[in-house]
Amino acid sequence: MTRYAIDRAHNTLLAQWSTGIGDTATVVARLTHDQLHHNTRRLAAELTRLSHVCWRSYTHPPSVADRHGPNSLGWHRQQERDAFTTILPTISATTQVIAKPTTTKVEQTAHAVARTLRILDSSQLTTHITTDVAAELAAIEQAERGDLSERAQQATALSREDASPLQISQADRLLHDSPFGSHDLFTQVDPTAAAIAAAHWYYAAVTITAQRTGIHPVHIVASAEQPDKPLALESLTDITTAMDAGMRARHVVMPLIRNALHVADGHLHGIHEIEQRITAAHELITKAHTDHPDIDLGPDTIYLPLTSLDPARPAPDLLDNLLHGIETCWHLYHHHTSRLSPSNSPTSPQDLRQTFLTTIRPEAGSRTERLL
Repeated sequence: MTRYAIDRAHNTLLAQWSTGIGDTATVVARLTHDQLHHNTRRLAAELTRLSHVCWRSYTHPPSVADRHGPNSLGWHRQQERDAFTTILPTISATTQVIAKPTTTKVEQTAHAVARTLRILDSSQLTTHITTDVAAELAAIEQAERGDLSERAQQATALSREDASPLQISQADRLLHDSPFGSHDLFTQVDPTAAAIAAAHWYYAAVTITAQRTGIHPVHIVASAEQPDKPLALESLTDITTAMDAGMRARHVVMPLIRNALHVADGHLHGIHEIEQRITAAHELITKAHTDHPDIDLGPDTIYLPLTSLDPARPAPDLLDNLLHGIETCWHLYHHHTSRLSPSNSPTSPQDLRQTFLTTIRPEAGSRTERLL
């Protein structure tokens, strides 16, 4: 989403958004010295809020809601999306319009922006704000079509409950060119779609590494452990186990991301997974007391993770885990092959790396029907 801020040094209103790698910013409007700082800061906060609620229609589209019909989740989401058409007329109105009570967050936030603009009482500022909000709405609509260029590039930092097949195919092509990830993968593709494609390529890397080294896939996955991300291994294990059972990459990745998004919203969707986590926690407590009778660990002291991903950014987090997993497969492949190479004719790391890449590409290519 776009974040708005006041540049006190130059007395300007700025708009800033992520590009996947780093942020970019632009000047929305120049402010006048007679405009009170608390009003301009409030305007910046309300514009940021408006961007947030609008982009939520992109990250949580009505089409993937589990229920539709009057007053259902899908219905409410559609109401928010339909309210986009009211934003620009509301903001650009020079006088307060007595209208029916607002029922959507989009309308409420647009009215809050309009109220502050009327307090600031500058037609020029209102014009600049209206122009920028129009550009923001156009960026969201562009992202919904699968085009993440220009201002819509901020979608590359967002986690979505759905993924465009076109975006997944684009991510698959980028990973074919560079299975370890690339600048374009982070700056041109929705991270949910990128994570689906990366899961496909990670499974291919695990398969080839297991064939080459003789190491069981379970141990290959375990070697991708990250000390600073103890739950990352869980996501890789879930993906490998499910795909080993024949599940498609999309059907494996989407529940992980959706569950994390539910956690970010402050709730769980279903109780099956949490029941499994509670059972595992009880088993851990029992084993800990058996091995260490004096340990202070019980149901009231144990920490229970609700998701293996960062709820604030589940799709980019999962993508990072999967690319790290592919890199780990390469290191195992390299170590094993180097150990078996004759000492009088060692293979260079560059040649080995190229061999690894040319081996996993056909493996991934042979499973493309399991990508979507």
